[in-house]
Amino acid sequence: MDSKNYHEDLSHIRSMMERSSRFISLSGLSGVVAGLAALIGAGYVYFVFKREGIDYFDGARNIFSPALVKELVLIGTVILLTAIFSGYIFTANKSKKKGQKIWDATTKRLLLTFAVPLVTGGIFCLALLFHHLFVWVAPATLIFYGIALVSAERYTLTDIRYLGYCQIILGLLSLFFLGWGLLFWTIGFGVLHIVYGLIMHKKYK
Repeated sequence: MDSKNYHEDLSHIRSMMERSSRFISLSGLSGVVAGLAALIGAGYVYFVFKREGIDYFDGARNIFSPALVKELVLIGTVILLTAIFSGYIFTANKSKKKGQKIWDATTKRLLLTFAVPLVTGGIFCLALLFHHLFVWVAPATLIFYGIALVSAERYTLTDIRYLGYCQIILGLLSLFFLGWGLLFWTIGFGVLHIVYGLIMHKKYK
């Protein structure tokens, strides 16, 4: 009996330490919604290309007008904001159900660790757009996003690093297939997010 109580106490202590050092209320459903938003956005971009007379799958090098680039940036921004908003809503609801605070010292450390590579990558991509190096944007976003996920793993669910590794590998692979950024972007931000989100929802629901 004493041995059983001893192990239960150790398990309780480990659980308390994990809650105090890691933000564990991330919702898998937020990943699913982010992935669906990315897929819808990618589909919309494809039809925008068709509207502009660009056949994406013919493999030809295409020249994007400044107006088209601005529209693509706007679409990407809307998708990003949708993912952030849905992530906050689902995560806040999960935290509330668990009786946990969504904003504490751990959350601040998580956001800071996540933001450094993400903001750096965002500025890098803006520089690529400024110099009209559009084909490098998709690989850069995947790689920097993956690095941000791996960095954030220290303060949240350890499983998130696997999503980060997949994003980095996909981004590096896309460097050898420049011009197919939309396809790799769809797989990375769309398909991988949905798969990861479903796995996490089933594992931590």
